[in-house]
Amino acid sequence: MNDNQKYIIRVQIIADIAVIAVTYFLAWLLRFRTSIFGDPVRTLSLDYYLRALIFIIPLFLILYFALHLYSDFRSLRRRNEAVGIIIANTAGLIIVIVGLYVVKQIHFSRGFLVIFYLLNMIVDFAVRLGLRSSFEKLLAKGYGTRHLILVGYSRSAEELIDRIIRFPEWGYKVLGILDDHAEPGTAYRKVKVVGRTEDLAGYLQENKVEEVDITLSLEEYPKLEKIVQECEKSGVHTKFIPDYYNIISTRPFTEDLWGLPAINIRYVPLSNGFNAALKRLGDIIGSLLLIGLFSPLMLVAVIGIKLTSPGPLIFRQIRVGLHNREFEMYKFRSMKVQSEKEEKKAWTVKGDPRVTPFGRFIRKTSIDELPQFFNVLKGDMSLVGPRPERPYFVEKFKEEIPRYMVKHQVRPGITGWAQVNGLRGDTSIQKRIEYDLYYIENWSVSFDFRILFLTVFKGFVNKNAY
Repeated sequence: MNDNQKYIIRVQIIADIAVIAVTYFLAWLLRFRTSIFGDPVRTLSLDYYLRALIFIIPLFLILYFALHLYSDFRSLRRRNEAVGIIIANTAGLIIVIVGLYVVKQIHFSRGFLVIFYLLNMIVDFAVRLGLRSSFEKLLAKGYGTRHLILVGYSRSAEELIDRIIRFPEWGYKVLGILDDHAEPGTAYRKVKVVGRTEDLAGYLQENKVEEVDITLSLEEYPKLEKIVQECEKSGVHTKFIPDYYNIISTRPFTEDLWGLPAINIRYVPLSNGFNAALKRLGDIIGSLLLIGLFSPLMLVAVIGIKLTSPGPLIFRQIRVGLHNREFEMYKFRSMKVQSEKEEKKAWTVKGDPRVTPFGRFIRKTSIDELPQFFNVLKGDMSLVGPRPERPYFVEKFKEEIPRYMVKHQVRPGITGWAQVNGLRGDTSIQKRIEYDLYYIENWSVSFDFRILFLTVFKGFVNKNAY
């Protein structure tokens, strides 16, 4: 950890302590010195409440550390920071309340704790945003600049330089590149090649360098061990930025196989058993509620289909789901009855004569998708996830579109991140996969709620459905 980051963490810890203390006292004033939250009757003194801070402040700081809220702000996204604050405060509230029951303290106001809980979350996130903005401005102006050298001129070196120039608030300055193939003086965006990789030890002795970033091209990886040894001899902080970044996710993770490190190419939060169980529980509860909520609309759809077109009410189609397993997906029938061979290989196009007039309406409004709540209840699908495709197109796209099959590492969904961003019906498959991969790698309960919320306001009417 560099000196800048240590300083930032110290400031954040001090700020968090101040926020906890101030919001705690403010909550006490609101609960016991005003009538905003009911009758301000209390049986314990202010001194008793203040003594409780001796336990509450360390507890909350431990929870913040456990949820990585003191990570480098360059890698901690604001959304993840907000979720972490909510989880830490919720866990803290539960622990304090349970503790009060254990010690049989019935007079300590639970209402006061809820007020503190809400105030602390809001104020802490606001203060953190302010601190982040202040740190970024100082670093962008050159205060606390961190000097680094790149070892290896490769695609990853160029990408890193691009980002450092794009984000001056990171506080980095690239002194140069050491490379065995590019001529000295060769420059990329004014960053020059200043020597060979064998010059690394001498360069570190002669220059003030806080960090070495190893950006070797793939064919030069045999030099990696020697370069790492030189870096460790000098004691300089070292990072390895692989030249194969384009084939792995932005959030790979490592496992320790009894001392053997293994890099997982793609981080899929839903491969975690707890996360998967949590999502499945939400799907069961959500699908039951939505089936009840939309049952009148489904009844209208049943009547409309029956009156306007002969044939079955439900259209069953084979789709590919979790772990490449096939399942029957349900829809209200919106097209004329056709043979399985005709249906299997043809996408619906604009003005498609196979679509009935009532079918066109239910496709545009996504009413035809409502029976999929029963797929969710069965476990074939989820409320939120990548949309499932037919086997014929899966076989076709997996050869044409890189990383297409990654989407089958999670359950397919009725709605998804691609769909709420307008990628439905006859739209770019390549673009859709990019959004699906982002969802898969960044899944969280809050992300699912966000997608469901957006679906309500802009996901039902499908302008690309024919």
